[in-house]
Amino acid sequence: MLEIMVETENSERHVRPTAEALAALVERIGGPGDRFLVVQRIPDLPDVFAQIWHEAGGDYTLEHRAGAAHLQTNAGTAETVAKALTGWAGRQAGWDSGLNWSKLDLGPAPEAPPLDLDEDERDQLEERVREVLNGGYADRAELAELAEDYLVDGDRRPVTPEQARALVDQLWLERVAEQESWHGETDPERLTRAFEALNKAGITARENFTCCRSCGQAEIGGESAPGARGFVYFHSQCTDGAASGHGLMLLYGGFDGTEETTTAIGDEVVAALEAAGLRTEWDRDPGRAINLTPLDWRRRLVG
Repeated sequence: MLEIMVETENSERHVRPTAEALAALVERIGGPGDRFLVVQRIPDLPDVFAQIWHEAGGDYTLEHRAGAAHLQTNAGTAETVAKALTGWAGRQAGWDSGLNWSKLDLGPAPEAPPLDLDEDERDQLEERVREVLNGGYADRAELAELAEDYLVDGDRRPVTPEQARALVDQLWLERVAEQESWHGETDPERLTRAFEALNKAGITARENFTCCRSCGQAEIGGESAPGARGFVYFHSQCTDGAASGHGLMLLYGGFDGTEETTTAIGDEVVAALEAAGLRTEWDRDPGRAINLTPLDWRRRLVG
C-alpha cells in the first residue's frame, strides 16, 4: 500500500491505496463531477501535495508542490500519470523525469497576522485544538474550521481563516514530529484492528461516529450491512475523553433490541478487543458501556 490519501472531486477518500487502485482512479477520472484527484502524503504536510485534472478526450494535467516549489506538466495517457504519481507517493528518485515541467507562480500566500487574543483565550483555543488534533480523526481543514469558530461570540470573530490555518499547521507539525518517536502498534491501531474483525463478523463497528450518544443511536442502523446482528461505536466526545487520558467508552447493542442479544454482542466486542491486546472493564450488564482502560491514546495522523 502507498502512504497517501486520495480525495476525488466527488468526495471519495481513499486511504493507503495500492498502486493498482491508484492507477484505476487515474484511469477513471474525466467525467462530470469526477475530473480531479488530490493526493496527500500520510501524514498530511502543509504545502505538500500532488493533483491531477482530466476531462474526457483531453490531456492529463499533473501538479505537485513541496513548499514554495509548485510545478505542472501535461501528459497524454493515464498510464504515464499513474506511473509518475506512484513514484511521487513512494518518494522514488527520478519519479519526475521524462516529463516537461513548468513552474506555477500563484503569488505569495497571504501571511496571517499574530493572534490578538489574551493569554486565557489563547490557552483555551490551543487546548481545544490540541484535544481534537490528538484524537487523530480530524484533518487540517476541519481543525482550521474549529479554530476559526471556537471563540466566536455574536459578531466578534477574533480568529481569521489565515490565523486559524497558521495555528493548526503549527500544532499539526508538532504532533507529526512527536509521532515519529512512536514505534510499533499503538492502542488506537489495536482498536481499529478489533473493529475490522467485528465488522467481518457481522457487528457494525464505527470509530469516532457522530457527535453524541443520541445521534449515534439514531444513525448506527443506517451504517449496518445486511445481516448485521448488532453494533459497537464511540462518538467524538468519547474520543475527546480518550485523547485526554480518560480511557474510552464503547456503546453497543443488538439490532433486535433484546437484552440477550445486547449481552451477546458485548461478549463478542470484549473478546475482539482483548484478542487485539486491549484491556476492558465490563460487568456484562447490557445497560452499561464497555470501557477501555488504561489506554495510551496515540493515534497516528492521516489528514
